Amino acid sequence: MFKSFFLNKKWLSWSLAGSIAILLVTWYKVQLDVKINEWFGSFYNTIQDSLGNPGKHTFDEFLAQCVTFAEIAGTYIVVAVLLEFFIKHYVFRWRTAMNEYYMANWQQLRHIEGAAQRVQEDTMRFARIMETLGVALMRSLMTLAAFLPILWGLSSHVGELPWIGPVDHAFVFIAIISAAAGTILLALVGIKLPGLEFNNQRVEAAYRKELVLGEDHDERAAPLTIKELYGNVRKNYFTLYKHYLYFDIAKWSYLQFTVIVPYVAMGPTIVAGAITLGVMQQVIRAFGKVEESFQFLVNSWSVIVELISIYKRLKAFEDTIDNSPDMLIDA
Repeated sequence: MFKSFFLNKKWLSWSLAGSIAILLVTWYKVQLDVKINEWFGSFYNTIQDSLGNPGKHTFDEFLAQCVTFAEIAGTYIVVAVLLEFFIKHYVFRWRTAMNEYYMANWQQLRHIEGAAQRVQEDTMRFARIMETLGVALMRSLMTLAAFLPILWGLSSHVGELPWIGPVDHAFVFIAIISAAAGTILLALVGIKLPGLEFNNQRVEAAYRKELVLGEDHDERAAPLTIKELYGNVRKNYFTLYKHYLYFDIAKWSYLQFTVIVPYVAMGPTIVAGAITLGVMQQVIRAFGKVEESFQFLVNSWSVIVELISIYKRLKAFEDTIDNSPDMLIDA
């Protein structure tokens, strides 16, 4: 999954240079986001000032701030589109490297149950997940690196927390505690999902294989056999749906209730009139960016579950190639 791309001279220009390019452009995107956060402070302070002191600011001044936002946002859009386009090509090259590696060892792999599916579908799904999950992880880390110092500084504007009192840099600790609580919660309620996803791929592969064999052999894909195989598919899916039900309850409850957390935390400061609208928007937005970065596992848990199951299937291929003695041929 990794050495075929990152340790292969053929793909070095894509794996090394491509990775560096993605990192640099992603960091530039994060810096544009920082500029937008700064703009929010200035813009909302202007609104508050204009509403409280009519005539203090002209329409041209107001429009100039809107143009500033359009310039930053326009640059962000262009960079984001080009980056996504490049990442898609980058990940497809990764999939191609995996495909070439597995097909070069096809004689060792062809006897594994569902071998064709693993080479074609699992490499495709692995590439797709790495595109979304890998980029999301990288963006979360860079966003955290950029916005954590900002939130640390902006926290000085929050005088005290409700029921607790003054706490230095309180918003940073609230973001960490909130994200950690959500991560632990979802890890506990979703602990069975990776195994179920893995088993789901096995029963689907068995069902698909029988149908394929039935295309060429009259004695295969008999109604009773198909009914049993599809029954296994149905049983596993319904079990998976049941576990995802309480997982989704926990996930969406957590994500919805945490929206109000920064406002409650700023409550004493807001009612005391000790903060401007612009600074409040900056704090809220910086808090959201930091909390979202810490919530990477929360937001990506379902995708991580799918990746784990795919990794286990492809790892079986590589164990076969490496002649691993503990390889399970039907894993």
